[in-house]
Amino acid sequence: MTVGNMESAELFDAGKKGRGLRATKEISIGEVVFAEPSFSAVVFDSLASQVCHSCFRHQAKLHRCAQCKFAHYCDRTCQTACWNEHKQECGAIKKIGKAPSENVRLAARVLWRIHKDTGIVSDSQLISVDQLEDHVADLPEQDLKKLKTDVHNFVEYWSYGRKQHSVDEISHIFGIIKCNGFTLSDQRGLQAVGVGLFPNLCLVNHDCWPNCTVILNHGNQSAVNSNLHSQRRIELRALGKIPEGEELTVSYVDFLNLSADRQKKLKEHFYFECTCKHCSQHIKDDLMMAAAESEGNKPSADKVKEVTAFSKECLEKIERSRIEKDYHEVQKLCLECLEKQENVLADTHLYKLRVLSAASEILSYLQFFSEAADHSRRMVEGYTKLYHPNNAQLGMAIMRAGIAHWQAGQIEMGHGLICKAYSILMVTHGPNHAITRDLESMRRQTEMELKMFKQNEQVYHTMRDAALKK
Repeated sequence: MTVGNMESAELFDAGKKGRGLRATKEISIGEVVFAEPSFSAVVFDSLASQVCHSCFRHQAKLHRCAQCKFAHYCDRTCQTACWNEHKQECGAIKKIGKAPSENVRLAARVLWRIHKDTGIVSDSQLISVDQLEDHVADLPEQDLKKLKTDVHNFVEYWSYGRKQHSVDEISHIFGIIKCNGFTLSDQRGLQAVGVGLFPNLCLVNHDCWPNCTVILNHGNQSAVNSNLHSQRRIELRALGKIPEGEELTVSYVDFLNLSADRQKKLKEHFYFECTCKHCSQHIKDDLMMAAAESEGNKPSADKVKEVTAFSKECLEKIERSRIEKDYHEVQKLCLECLEKQENVLADTHLYKLRVLSAASEILSYLQFFSEAADHSRRMVEGYTKLYHPNNAQLGMAIMRAGIAHWQAGQIEMGHGLICKAYSILMVTHGPNHAITRDLESMRRQTEMELKMFKQNEQVYHTMRDAALKK
């Protein structure tokens, strides 16, 4: 699949949803429907010195641009590869003496590229960037105030002597970014590090139970010659078999929210009412709010309400403690909350799953591996009942659980979970993504250890304990 090839998808009128993309042929599970390089992209302000501004990889000891002293790169090769994108930006930052916000930087990069290449940069691009929806007219008062501030900062940042733009033109670009900006992750897919515009991807409509998923593929950045670097791009991948003529969809929000909450979030951020099957029929809402059941007995409605309110408050405290890096407090809060939830909230209850996720993560960090394995297994059991079987977040959660069991010395369960995660990520990320390659290495390692374990458990545990003491 070459970057930009759109043979498997075409633009069509999706009725009330406006424009959309549909399959022009039958598409197989895990197949790349299309890949697309970014039109423009920027690293988040908060990570400007930790992430390469060219390949968006999280790296230690990045090299800083000597001119603007803001942009950072893996090495001179990445800097050379990014110069066309950074050149105008570099001069503008030097001129005003500081870098503006990521939104302003992205808007400027979009307009500089439109000036240089127009709004359509390849034969496979189905629509010009400036023809994308902006929904400025739908913005609430608070968002309009922020837009006004962004426009003011943009005008200050925009270099004089070049084409000037009206407030409406600039507002249009900011509206496009707000509605269509795609969050970019680092090379491991574990942290959001930036935002970019991908015009063809912007045409793919939302469904809470979609038939496609999107991943950022950083490609090959190891070549010494920057001309041989592959383009920073997204891949739209099929989550199952898609028949010819079916609309291609992705989810704009995490499914693990009640249908009403997903609809609210979509309305606030993307300005449309979600009427997909899962929202209209409130599918799985009952599981996400389920009470625990033991031998046909359920807790009272008042008890469920009390524990749900306690859990919500506790999750806010957990998040604050996590931000403050008070990890022992996070552990304490998680365990207290889980004790309170026991026999009251089901393992598919949203708040229980969120606490289990936080608990497994912090217990692994604090090296309480057996406890982390137990919590992560329960989390995965709940996730499996709620998520699409090929959901990327489910795959990542199963991977985490597999690693926790492996670290705890539970090699049979660990290997099984890692294999299961690998089969999901092969669909969602493909064989060449960095995280899939890491998982393949883990799969081989755990397979070898499992053979050793089956031959002689005592020898396996002795060797494992010796390795952990090093």
